Amino acid sequence: MTSYTHGHAESVLRSHRTRTATNSAGYLLPHLRPGQSLLDVGSGPGTITADLARLVAPGRVTALETSPEILAHTRTGVEAAGVGVDYLIGDVQRLDLPDHSFDVVHAHQVLQHVADPVVALRELVRVCRPGGVVAVRDADYGAFTWYPVNPGLERWLALYRELARRNGGEPDAGRRLLGWAHAAGCERVAATASTWCYADDAARAAWGLDWAERILDSSVAEQLLQHELATPDDLLRIADAWRAWAKNQDGWFALLHGEVLISV
Repeated sequence: MTSYTHGHAESVLRSHRTRTATNSAGYLLPHLRPGQSLLDVGSGPGTITADLARLVAPGRVTALETSPEILAHTRTGVEAAGVGVDYLIGDVQRLDLPDHSFDVVHAHQVLQHVADPVVALRELVRVCRPGGVVAVRDADYGAFTWYPVNPGLERWLALYRELARRNGGEPDAGRRLLGWAHAAGCERVAATASTWCYADDAARAAWGLDWAERILDSSVAEQLLQHELATPDDLLRIADAWRAWAKNQDGWFALLHGEVLISV
């Protein structure tokens, strides 16, 4: 893995806890059935993981994260949801798992943070059984769009993309997933796209005020200052821009995601 740009501040986890199987893995859901074994790579706070566990029960889900500290967030979320899963620490580019271990392999918002996503995809396919599926979804920051025009948000997006690439990732991963899958030797690949849209008062507040906090107090803020990509005053202005957008009744923000479903 590269350095994880977002980090795990409470503002980040709060945003990530809004993710569900329905709003983040809809393209995969028709392929799930009870009794399947599923590997959830990059399980984060465990909300998607818990949903997937319910859908494949009595099959078993294994949640994979990069460290005990991060996996503890998954465990907390999964236990709060009242479901049971297995837990594993590992690197998606070097999975310590046998070939053909799972019926379904799922990775949400992972490949954009990986140094070599093609190698990672080969690993995901390797641990999937013949007849199974590998499902990958990633945001495409270069395709994010919003209204009204806001120079502070334009600055935020430019800084984030620069930082993500400085950390060895690819923030515009969504558009590249199909090409990465082909480069990994995958032949049966279905590519789709879906969006998140923030356009009502509650959604604007959740998305905009979270980012106003994250740009001042999270790993993103720390790294931007450390690499001298921004000054404290720059970050204050961006936070103000997020707050202004969140309060605007005309405010609208759409996030594009690329998706690939690989038949193994």
